[in-house]
Amino acid sequence: MPSSPARSFHADRLPVRIFAALADLAAAAAEDAATVLTAAIAARGRARAIIATGNSQDQFLDCLTRRAGIDWSKVELFHMDEYLGMPITHPASFRRYLKQRVFDRVKPGAAHYLEGDALEPLQAMRDYAAALAAAPVDLCCLGIGENGHLAFNDPAVADFADPEPIKLVELDEKCRRQQVGEGHFPNLDAVPAYAITLTIPTLCRVGRMIAVVPEKRKAEAVRASLEGPVATACPGSWLRRQAHAVLYLDADSASLLTR
Repeated sequence: MPSSPARSFHADRLPVRIFAALADLAAAAAEDAATVLTAAIAARGRARAIIATGNSQDQFLDCLTRRAGIDWSKVELFHMDEYLGMPITHPASFRRYLKQRVFDRVKPGAAHYLEGDALEPLQAMRDYAAALAAAPVDLCCLGIGENGHLAFNDPAVADFADPEPIKLVELDEKCRRQQVGEGHFPNLDAVPAYAITLTIPTLCRVGRMIAVVPEKRKAEAVRASLEGPVATACPGSWLRRQAHAVLYLDADSASLLTR
């Protein structure tokens, strides 16, 4: 049984749950996600979900994929971003990450890949957007970047009313430095400058949002998201307008909050 949060409060419309340890956060968020998936399967015979990647998601995804009681053959999975031009064989590929950590483990009924190295990336983006829009999405599991980004919607390109479901973006330097810091690239020059990302309205247009944001390096972005203005300067602040979302923090990521 997952531990109860050490603290809980609301930031505007957003429920925030703070756990003493990352393991407790991961177990509680996995239980939340599993409940959403099983309820959708019971109601409609299938579930659809968007899943994030990144070091901060490792323990959460490990807990989720090990849970019993989810009929993954009835789950359709999507992911939210990929570097432009990157093949799935690259160690930093988000497709590779999800294939190894999620898709190969649970063998979902359907797994959709954002093909960063497609010969016609704009057409691949349109096809992916069409597949995502074909039916309601029950769940979006996401994080918040060190610059406050949601998926690859960095501050300079974030749009809370974006008319596009998916777009090509230029990554800012802080975002690219995060990828180096997480060990995915040897230096800044090796990080691709462009990526494909689902837009913020697409991420929010789901039944339930679960934001998993642990670790000390995320503390400043968490403070800006919860205590700063709701603005694209910190895209994560938009979660405060999402009553269907919940933000999971650990003691480290919550360490700069004043409340």
